[in-house]
Amino acid sequence: MKKGTVVTDIDIVDIGAKGMVIGKKDGEVYMCKDAVPGDTVSLEMRRKKKGVKQGVVKEITKYSPLRTNPVCEHFEHCGGCNWQNLDYAEQMGFKERRVKEQIRRLAGLTDFESFPILGSEEIYHYRNKLEFTFVSQRWLTPNEIKNSDEIAERRGVGFHVPGRFDWILHVNECHLQDSAHNQMRQFIYDSAIDMDISFYHPRDKEGVLRNILFRNNRKGEWMILLVVQEQNDQVDELIQKFLNEFPKTHSFWLIINEKVNDSFSDCPATLIHGEPHIVESFTRPNKGGEVKYIIGPKSFFQTNSDQAERLYSIVYEFAELTGSETVYDLYTGTGSIALFLADKAKQLVGIEYIPEAIEDAEKNAKLNDVENALFYAGDMKDVLSKEFISQHGIPDVLVTDPPRAGMHGDVIERILEAMPKRIVYVSCDPATQARDIKLLTEKYKLIKIQPVDMFPHTSHVENVALLELA
Repeated sequence: MKKGTVVTDIDIVDIGAKGMVIGKKDGEVYMCKDAVPGDTVSLEMRRKKKGVKQGVVKEITKYSPLRTNPVCEHFEHCGGCNWQNLDYAEQMGFKERRVKEQIRRLAGLTDFESFPILGSEEIYHYRNKLEFTFVSQRWLTPNEIKNSDEIAERRGVGFHVPGRFDWILHVNECHLQDSAHNQMRQFIYDSAIDMDISFYHPRDKEGVLRNILFRNNRKGEWMILLVVQEQNDQVDELIQKFLNEFPKTHSFWLIINEKVNDSFSDCPATLIHGEPHIVESFTRPNKGGEVKYIIGPKSFFQTNSDQAERLYSIVYEFAELTGSETVYDLYTGTGSIALFLADKAKQLVGIEYIPEAIEDAEKNAKLNDVENALFYAGDMKDVLSKEFISQHGIPDVLVTDPPRAGMHGDVIERILEAMPKRIVYVSCDPATQARDIKLLTEKYKLIKIQPVDMFPHTSHVENVALLELA
């Protein structure tokens, strides 16, 4: 079938990975975006991959009863919450089925207990972190292009248009974080326009304002990170105006990024106002007490605090610790899960690739008076050696929360050699988790799984799996 061919009367029947939906007609499988199960659509073909035709929606000829009206005015173009047009209960159902199907299909397992997905009580304003990008020439929507003569101001601040590093959709209001961030972002934008401060141009590599990042905790404390290419008097004046308008800002950082790309994890940061960090607190189940986490300007922390607390509680319960166990926490990050388990473990050993994260883990351990935790930085497949396990003891329980790519084969081999009694596997990608579980079933049995929805209105889903020695 040639590119550009339009196929009509395709019934959308399911949801696939990465926000795609699955359509069928005459035994053929199609994939696209911008539709929901129950729709009937016409697609313009783009490519064929592994027997599946992919296209773009040209027309929706029948609308699904599962559709809802998106709350966000930017829904059509942003791409960040591409399931806002689908009923939330249906979103959860599709995610739950996807997790179970991946384990059955990729791991070849059916004999395990599966709990209903744990949905988010807040489906808007649930994030504790958002980053926006300044741009000197913002991207225009098709409707704006028709009326471009009426648009006097082209500078913008917002999100990247999917698939483009240089196209920024100007955002008036985002519903992902507490609405206070919209007021603060708008004040920065309006003030910068009034002061005629230059916005960055990603192709010309010129302009002062580059990014602004908002972090908040559940106590309502805010940390602001303003990223600029250079510091000057205008930047200083802008920051002072902001602090005068929002004097209760808990922390304000200025970051200088002179690089070509927007990554600022290795850029110098200066605390301009307030405290160097904010603190989030989680409560353990069964009166297990409270755990506090320091969140600095560059710290990694789960972006949905309410669901993260519930996710950690599931790990806590799956681990079934009695106080006598040695626990390994692989890909420990800032030690968030490890410290959540600390009250029920004899010894904790956390390993993480990023040295700065380990520094945060040690700070968090000190903050919580945890003395039974050791943290190590390095590549997991190199650190988790036979010598390392011999030195620290064979783990009774192993918790692993790897990145989306899953665990390296060498790490799985080392786990199989160590043979901990119990493995609690946390994953943000059910496919790679299922792949790893299949390898682990050489010696382990999958007991149960608990899917958790951390990101409503997106295709992302977390899953916690418990494996025990067979």
